[in-house]
Amino acid sequence: MTAPATGREVWSGLATGIGSWPGTDPREAAAVVVGELTDLPHLVELPARGLGADMIGRVSALLVDMYLDTSTTGYRLVSRRGGVAARARDLLAQDLDALEEAWERAGLDAGRPVKVQAAGPLTLAAHVELATGRRVLTDRGAVRDLAESLAEGLARHAAEITRRLGVQVVAQLDEPSLPDVLAGTLKGRTVLETVPAVPDPEALDVLDTTIRGTGLSVAVHCCAGTFPADFLRRSAADAVAFDVGCVRRSDLDGLGELFDSGTVPILGLVPATAPASTGWREYAAPAVELIDRLGFPRKVLQSVAVSPVCGLASASTEGARAALRSLRDVASAFAQEADTL
Repeated sequence: MTAPATGREVWSGLATGIGSWPGTDPREAAAVVVGELTDLPHLVELPARGLGADMIGRVSALLVDMYLDTSTTGYRLVSRRGGVAARARDLLAQDLDALEEAWERAGLDAGRPVKVQAAGPLTLAAHVELATGRRVLTDRGAVRDLAESLAEGLARHAAEITRRLGVQVVAQLDEPSLPDVLAGTLKGRTVLETVPAVPDPEALDVLDTTIRGTGLSVAVHCCAGTFPADFLRRSAADAVAFDVGCVRRSDLDGLGELFDSGTVPILGLVPATAPASTGWREYAAPAVELIDRLGFPRKVLQSVAVSPVCGLASASTEGARAALRSLRDVASAFAQEADTL
């Protein structure tokens, strides 16, 4: 058996999921994901279970010495662990048990990695409140504490999975609010309250604090309509995931530099609610077109990864399964016949 890939290599030339899945049954979801995503399965997220299972609430199960609870307007930092964090931890434990069971039933070995996901530090700071009700993003010290706490929590989370399965763990940080953080377009509690833009160097330092603090190979996923390619290229991330359908002409220079930098692009190609009858060629076409527009040879497609455009929580179970199968077909085509597409 060859040694597991490390760093950027672990993301290259494969199909993977973004994280969320329809329904509320972790065992069924884990069995499908482990069975379909043979190169990089992931710990499934099931937001339909409600409080503590959504993107922000789930992080309350990971943070170290920081706690989240609910307020009338969302999640808020509190001084001690409450019911939300306890529920999030219970749900995460169920998901880990389901993954371990699916892994053992599939008879898999330690040669393939497993991916975990969490909201990134900037999106967390944008959506979690301080005790005053203001966004954490408005307090630089609190943002730094949150980034460090998340990093330590993810490192512990990965160590638990490695202990259970004996596998390498990689992480994905979800940053859907990153463009708003950089542009200063987030709203305050009132029309008179502003949330200033975070300067690029400061935001980059926050993101990299979490990435480097995990000790893992990390991908950053941003599915926003505005894609900050140059910002993410300059981060410590080994891979960057984005929706190919959202790429604009103005993004091309930044994307070209990202491809050139060696950071692995994870191309979001299959819609969350895609019809099962659509063939892989239709999903592959936007990626081929993008490579052509960037002026790269099509063999570059051999080293990218492919994913759904975002999480699959809004799909039917069969639709989500079909999406993963389509992704595997696309990844296989890129690996075997990229030059002829």
